[in-house]
Parts: sequence; structure tokens; C-alpha cells
Amino acid sequence: MIAATGRPSAVLGHSSGAVLALFAVGEGAPARHLFLSEPPFRFGHDEPASDLPARLQAHVDAGEPDEAVTLFQLEAVGLPAPMVEQMRQSPMFEQLLPLAQSAVYDATLTAAVPSPSEAMVTVSSPITILLGDETFPVLVRSCELLASAIPAAELVRVPESKHHGVDPAATARIVAARLT
Repeated sequence: MIAATGRPSAVLGHSSGAVLALFAVGEGAPARHLFLSEPPFRFGHDEPASDLPARLQAHVDAGEPDEAVTLFQLEAVGLPAPMVEQMRQSPMFEQLLPLAQSAVYDATLTAAVPSPSEAMVTVSSPITILLGDETFPVLVRSCELLASAIPAAELVRVPESKHHGVDPAATARIVAARLT
């Protein structure tokens, strides 16, 4: 998409999309500004098992999206089992099932890039790291460590974004303020 515009663009990535955006720019994709919303870097701490993507894919292939989503929440996100069971019993769980294949992609990418590379932390584009409130502890840690690893990066708390979700209006306001 950046190539189609013919010029550097602002890039916003959320979760593993933020990892992918930083990776792409570290590899030379032009970006006017990077907005990284809760990238799930592990920095060598509590990394999921290396076979997690394969196990997730096996559940998807077996027609068990509920098992894939549950496994992802337990092992990739690190939620406690009682919380995951509570989620499974809630009406919102059905809305997560179409994301089962996406969980495989997320786990595959974050296993390949568990920590930012030297190329990623030396990106010269402006970087804003977005961190919501009441999000998962692993993401708070990731955002804080990433901000420390990239001294020129700005860590911005987005109180309107909750539970690893993105509040569109608040995020748009932050992006617009930095692109003027």
C-alpha cells in the first residue's frame, strides 16, 4: 500500500500488526510516522512454546475454533484459566471464534519476532507507541520496554482504549495531532 501511494505514509498497526509495521519499516519500507498500538513483544520474557502456532493451526484445521481461541488466550496472551473459562461462557466468546485463524498468524509472527531487531529499534521515522488502559500486563510491559529500547519513541497512554481494544476516536485524535 505504501508503494501504491508513491510516498511515505503514516502507518498504524495494532497488536501483531504493530510488530509487522515496525518490522517492515526496519527492513526499509518508508513511513512518515509509525503508530504502534500495544505491540506484543516479549523481550525474552514468558515467551509461548515454539509449537504454539502449529497447535493453534491443528485446532483450526480440526474445526475447533473455540479450542484455538482458548489456547491462544491461555498461552499467547497469558490470561489465567478462570478468566478464560469465564470468557468462554460469555456471549462475547462467539464473536472471537472467527478470529481463530488470525490467532495462528499472530502467534506465528510473534514467535518469529519476539523482540525488536536492531533494525527495528534504529528506525528513523517518528514512532508513537499507544497503550490503552486496563490492558493485559504483558502488553504494558512490552510497550514500556519498547519505549525504552527506542529512545526517540513517544509512549502515549490512551485511557479510552480498554482491554486491548482500540478506541477509534481517541486514536484518531492522537494520530491527527502528530501528523499536522
